[in-house]
Amino acid sequence: MIPARYSNILFSLILSGLMSFIVSGIATFRAVGAVDGFVGLWFGAWLAAWLVAFPAVLVVAPVTRKIVGWLVKPEAHKPST
Repeated sequence: MIPARYSNILFSLILSGLMSFIVSGIATFRAVGAVDGFVGLWFGAWLAAWLVAFPAVLVVAPVTRKIVGWLVKPEAHKPST
């Protein structure tokens, strides 16, 4: 198991990998269609996108958390039963 202190990095790695995989697949399909070698083109596009997406998520996630904190009304404290 990975220590909990690495949870933000692991979350960013998995999120950026999945999102870049989906988005690069859509973008590659829109650019070239269902051609021979599509999977290879998609894989190349995904790797390039992930190399950018992972550090971007690491930088952008804390800013996003702050923005969400400003936009979301805190829940009222519920007494424990």
